[in-house]
Amino acid sequence: MRRLTRAAGAAGAAVMAALAAAGCSAAHASGPALAVPAAYVQMPSSGDSTVGYLDIRNNGTADQLVSVRTSVGGTVQLRAPVRPGASPIVFHTVPDIPVAANAMTQLVPDSYHLLITGAGPLRDGKDITLTLTFARSGPITILALVTNPESGGSSYFLN
Repeated sequence: MRRLTRAAGAAGAAVMAALAAAGCSAAHASGPALAVPAAYVQMPSSGDSTVGYLDIRNNGTADQLVSVRTSVGGTVQLRAPVRPGASPIVFHTVPDIPVAANAMTQLVPDSYHLLITGAGPLRDGKDITLTLTFARSGPITILALVTNPESGGSSYFLN
């Protein structure tokens, strides 16, 4: 019986060592190239359109954000300024938003951002999901906080 217990213990140790080695290998392999550390959507102030802002951290090669879907429906357009730095700022719909390699891309009020129209109800302080589709990396799903600037919620990231 003791010999069987030692054999089982040795086999268990071998399995654990193999799993640990596989885990170490996976840790050394490159993780997800894209991460979204911050995202929020404003409640519509009037009408049925609102905006979404986010930070995209790219630890890999250059990519492009090509589409976005929300968990509350509606249509999402990718927007960019016609002439960056011009006043007043005029925006137009673009087919994609460039995401530079090894950099942070910010979708902010006076630059690239999301225009969401026809979405279902948005509730202040609640999360919705956004599915971001990238040309190279494919889709990723994130949470975006819904904020209401009229009731003291942030009009830009909460930092």
